[in-house]
Amino acid sequence: MKVDLVRRWPTVNSVMSEPATVFVCQSCGSQVRKWLGRCADCGEWNSLVEEPLVLARPDAVSRPALSGESARLYDDVDSLDVDRVMTGISELDRVLGGGMVPGSLVLFGGEPGIGKSTLLLQAAACVADTGRSVLYCSGEESPHQLRRRGDRLGISAAGLYVLAETCLERVIDEVTRLSPGLVVVDSIQTLFSSKLESAPGTVGQVRDAANQLLFVAKGRNVPVLIVGHVTKDGNLAGPKVLEHVVDTVLYFEGDRSHAQRVVRAVKNRFGAVSEIGLFRMTVNGLEPVTNPSQQFLSERNAKVPGSVVLCSLEGSRPILVEVQALVGTGNYGNAQRVTSGVDRQRLSLLLTVLEKRAGLQLMGEDVFVNIPGGMPIHEPAVDLAIVAAVASSLRNEPVRPGVVVFGEVGLAGEVRGITQPGLRVREAAQMGFTRCVMPAGSQSLDVSESSCEIFPVETVNQALDGLFV
Repeated sequence: MKVDLVRRWPTVNSVMSEPATVFVCQSCGSQVRKWLGRCADCGEWNSLVEEPLVLARPDAVSRPALSGESARLYDDVDSLDVDRVMTGISELDRVLGGGMVPGSLVLFGGEPGIGKSTLLLQAAACVADTGRSVLYCSGEESPHQLRRRGDRLGISAAGLYVLAETCLERVIDEVTRLSPGLVVVDSIQTLFSSKLESAPGTVGQVRDAANQLLFVAKGRNVPVLIVGHVTKDGNLAGPKVLEHVVDTVLYFEGDRSHAQRVVRAVKNRFGAVSEIGLFRMTVNGLEPVTNPSQQFLSERNAKVPGSVVLCSLEGSRPILVEVQALVGTGNYGNAQRVTSGVDRQRLSLLLTVLEKRAGLQLMGEDVFVNIPGGMPIHEPAVDLAIVAAVASSLRNEPVRPGVVVFGEVGLAGEVRGITQPGLRVREAAQMGFTRCVMPAGSQSLDVSESSCEIFPVETVNQALDGLFV
């Protein structure tokens, strides 16, 4: 039996008859009286968590409207060009689509300690230096702790206000009092509304806090940045509807053992999706990486077998990265398949294609594939690079110098076309590479006019022929 999201303040008799807790789905926010193994609304397994029943107080204020305007015809609405609020950090502005849109609500997610608070404090200080007042609300650090963090980063901004508060109503009151040009909330899981009886971080509290901050952003036409924690699975903590409420969702990725950090846009109503920004963690905070290709290839040894250069497309940006493979005879039972930066199941599929279509014997071999630098690659163009690196390591023969590869590999051993081949080839030429092994179906005019030699291939066997001297 479903439970209403908002209930009337109960009488004494109703309190005795109704349960004091409900089970809430952490994916969709659906509420039921009894625990279920699978949510009936979204179909997620083991997502129901017991929480106190959320009750609406008699003095609860009704939800405000975003605007008091009446409905208008689409043709009567003017298309206004809005001046974006620049953060002053080039890579962050790139991911946002050219800065923050006034009135937008931006969700910034990532693992603890990855650098979310550091980057947002730097961005807040940069915006404050432009003359805009900024309100930085922290539910995890005191003002003195924020000041010490800022001193380490070399931050000094006259228009930056800090507030250590977890009460949502107090945060909104300060926004009303200061009328800032930017609001940062760190984090959404620490906020609670006094109008709800549930604890901070629960589905009801997170959803209500996000909605109230949305009203603040739209009603006052001010950009609001909120920090969201992630679960052990890498997903944002709280209900999935949180990502639907906000305008932009940014994920902070990276390996703590590496200095590189990646900010990836997974949702953006005002810019390109899958756009990335690259940073490097230093003692002075996060520094933008202006030439990521040079950064990822700076320590590559081209003479070692199993090393191949891939031109990957992340959003609208082509980036050259190294793909490493190591093939060796397994001595410990079953052959191992270990990956870092690429999908392990994709590696198993490609190894089967190499055995079946190219005649390479890999059944009893341990295979390790790695993307140095801590940057994961998700696009299918990495297939041909993995194939080339594995073949190079198995043959113990390095790939010919100056070669860049990219292409998707099908189950029949065919090399399929990929998007934006011209951008990839131009990036390879700018970095000094002389040959591009690429799908024959991706050839175009902008590709043929490049200074790089184009080696078009239709099958895996043809690709292997063009990789070695």
